Amino acid sequence: MTDELTDPETYEPLYLSGIEKFNECDYYESHEVWEELWTDYRGPSRKFYQGLIQAAVALYHFGNGNIRGARKLHGSVHGYLEAYAPYHLGLRVDRFLESFDACLKEVAASTDDYPTIELDPELLPEIHLDPPPPDGREDRDE
Repeated sequence: MTDELTDPETYEPLYLSGIEKFNECDYYESHEVWEELWTDYRGPSRKFYQGLIQAAVALYHFGNGNIRGARKLHGSVHGYLEAYAPYHLGLRVDRFLESFDACLKEVAASTDDYPTIELDPELLPEIHLDPPPPDGREDRDE
C-alpha cells in the first residue's frame, strides 16, 4: 500500500502480540490475538489483519497435517495481503509472501485430496518489522 516507513509508536499492541506468537510458531494463538484486533477494527488495515489471520491458520493446518485446509487458505492469504504490498505496518509484505510461499510450495502444488507433506521447520516464515517496535517486542524471547 505504501513505501513510507511506519512510525513504530503506532503499532497496535495486539498486532505485536500476534507477531510474537507467530514467530514462536504458536499459530493458533497468533490467529486468536489478531482476530481479537480484527473483530473491533474498522480502518484501512482490516483486510491486512485478516490476511495475517489466514496465514496463521494455514500454517496451523499444515503443522497438524491438514494439507487440504492449508491449501485452501494459501490463496486467500495472497488475496488479502497483496493489496498492501510492498510495505504495510512495518511488514515487507512481498518478502513475507515469498517466505510463506516457500514454506507452502508443496502444499500449493499438491492436487491430491489427502496428501502427506512434511513441514520443513527451516522454511517457516517469520515476521520482522521495519522499523522494529520501540521495545523490541517482536523479537523478544520468553
